[in-house]
Amino acid sequence: MTQGHVLAVDDNRVNRIALSRLLRQLGLSVTLAENGQEALEQLKQRPFDLLLLDIIMPEMDGYEVLRRLKQDRQLRDIPVIVISAIDDMKSVVKCIEMGAEDYLPKPFDPVLLRARIGASLEKKRLRDQEQEYLRQLQIEREKAEKLLLNILPRPVAERLKAGQTVIADSFSDVTVLFADIVSFTRLSTNMSPRKLVVMLNEVFSAFDECTLRFGLEKIKTVGDEYMAVGGLPIARSDHAEAIAHLALCMQERYQRVQLETGESLQFRIGINSGPVVAGVIGSSKFQYDLWGDTVNVASRMASQGLVDQIQVTESTYELLKHRFRFEQRGVISVKGRGDLMTYLLREPLPAAADDERARALPGLAQSAS
Repeated sequence: MTQGHVLAVDDNRVNRIALSRLLRQLGLSVTLAENGQEALEQLKQRPFDLLLLDIIMPEMDGYEVLRRLKQDRQLRDIPVIVISAIDDMKSVVKCIEMGAEDYLPKPFDPVLLRARIGASLEKKRLRDQEQEYLRQLQIEREKAEKLLLNILPRPVAERLKAGQTVIADSFSDVTVLFADIVSFTRLSTNMSPRKLVVMLNEVFSAFDECTLRFGLEKIKTVGDEYMAVGGLPIARSDHAEAIAHLALCMQERYQRVQLETGESLQFRIGINSGPVVAGVIGSSKFQYDLWGDTVNVASRMASQGLVDQIQVTESTYELLKHRFRFEQRGVISVKGRGDLMTYLLREPLPAAADDERARALPGLAQSAS
């Protein structure tokens, strides 16, 4: 017989002793209760695999115990065999309708009770196995969901799960950011592979925190390059401002990583605003990516930027000039685009700085009012 812990409830001491002896002969662990109230207290204190329940008892009868048991989310799956001196069909039907597994009249037949107990415990074991399987299945689903959201923005992931096979969207107004480490090739040759990966993980994890802080989308990392965007897959009017705050946050975190790691690192950030096409490519190892001239120019702003500076195009400058302080770098020659006017992002103007702090600390604005 399946091993288990049984709670036997009966107000008659002789019946309790008989049940206890029978259950222990079957190799089961037994707990006894004299009435319904005591039974409920026992059920809440420890797990049981089966309840043997009398009907007529002082303080609280078996019907009430059964009713409360089935209303409790934690206890409702415990099987119940009613053993009662009430031997009429109305009582049997009532107990079964209330959720009892079985009903035996007193005096009970030990052989029949053994069979009923064995069947109930086996059903409980199978039900527990099913619940554990469903729990493990839910854990795996949550892991898969988390992994998918590490690859794709949530709205895009939902579209894929809904069965959409081709995802390609045009966005007329977004801001794209690229950040790359200067002289990465030299660093990679002078550093052990493990140390290089640890260093990149420190840097990009810090960047991820900044990206999450401002509600932006990280698109990808390629080698020493980090790419993020504001304004998609859900449009937002402050996309350029959010990306500017991201760049400044990345600049600050990068300097902190240098202090923590002791490495002398330099980097460049480039930003550009305009239209892009975004979509999912691949079928097995898919990726959400961006295409368009806006992306290409943003990448050039980083690769042709100044060390430890944030370089932006004129289109981004026009969106931000009333919110941030800039220094004009001047015209530079950009491959494939010719001469472009560029600016170096310095810091938020006072009003923008207050807004940024309010976003980072939602209670700030309320406490100031």
